[in-house]
Amino acid sequence: MLKKATQSIIGVIILALAMSFVMPAYSTLTIHFNNYVGNTSLKLDSTTYHNELGQAYTISKFKYYISSICLQKQNGEKYTSNTYFLINEEDVDSKQIVLTDIPAGEYSTLSFTIGVDSLHNCSGAQTGALDPINGMFWLWNTGYVFVKMEGKSPASTSPGNLLEFHIGGYKEPYNCIRTVKLNLQNGLILSDKPIQLNIKADLSELFKAPTVVDFSKLSSVTDFHHSIDIANNYKDMFSIMP
Repeated sequence: MLKKATQSIIGVIILALAMSFVMPAYSTLTIHFNNYVGNTSLKLDSTTYHNELGQAYTISKFKYYISSICLQKQNGEKYTSNTYFLINEEDVDSKQIVLTDIPAGEYSTLSFTIGVDSLHNCSGAQTGALDPINGMFWLWNTGYVFVKMEGKSPASTSPGNLLEFHIGGYKEPYNCIRTVKLNLQNGLILSDKPIQLNIKADLSELFKAPTVVDFSKLSSVTDFHHSIDIANNYKDMFSIMP
């Protein structure tokens, strides 16, 4: 009896060990958004930058929504976060996103959405990153601003030489939601240890391509007029940092 009991205990231990090896490990990934203008770190109100036409400008505000973050393996397996994040240059903590419970493995691509989907645009008052108190909500019937940049330029013909680019809208033909897909060149290997990924957000891309923005002709976009041009520009705003 003792021998059989011992064998049973050993069997249970072996089974438990075997299961521990096949149980998937989970990881934590911190994504840090680093805001730049070209190759220069963004500094609010203190640094003068130049657009593609050589027009000088300063920046006083820069915010944008990130959502639907998705990591994908080469075999097609995906991890997706349904949380909304508001990246705000004035708030250091907001530029660091922490994702937990990611299945371990090697991921080859990272994608995410710039903006807020139609459902959440029509869901009334919300909390967290989508709280209207964050200054990214127009009117209750028009929804969220996806990307907000404010500043000044001597080339601007707006009162006070202001620059105002408040880009949003989810309805066709003025849908400004954009998806970014980034290749993780050497693969992102996630294990049971936390890891950090740095992403560069280049604000200058708002005014660069495919539409070059001339501040003397376009210094304010706060509705659907020209919003698509800026949205097509900011799609290329992000890249993986070494």
